[in-house]
Amino acid sequence: MAERLGVLLLAFAWATAALAASPVDLYDFDSDAQESRYRALIAELRCPKCLNTNLAGSDAPIAQDLRRTVHRLITEEGMSDDEILAFLQARYGDFVLYDPPFRPDTWVLWLAPVLFLAAGALVLWRMLRQPRPAALSEQESAELRRILERD
Repeated sequence: MAERLGVLLLAFAWATAALAASPVDLYDFDSDAQESRYRALIAELRCPKCLNTNLAGSDAPIAQDLRRTVHRLITEEGMSDDEILAFLQARYGDFVLYDPPFRPDTWVLWLAPVLFLAAGALVLWRMLRQPRPAALSEQESAELRRILERD
């Protein structure tokens, strides 16, 4: 029992050490407002490598570079949030944005859920509108019972 507890504690310590060893970005900001803008932006931008992970939650090298870039654009370049989003979108495409803009080449992304919902509602409406099948006559019921009893 004590051996199992020791092994369990050792595994827990190893897992904790592995998590603590992950890279942490430490940046200096001129104000709390800049830091909150930075945190909001890296939470809003998607990592190009990690698919559905934002920059704040990714340890990929590209995410680290993008966090560094966002920090530089806020503190050194003095860009607004919209300018930073446009800057990164120009370099990495619409994929870095969780909310891509509504344009002719992205209309399917925005309208597909509505179209699927409308198609599902139409199918449901047609299914509910169909007439109920007629009940079996007494003769048909007797014939069905006879067939089922035979098998």
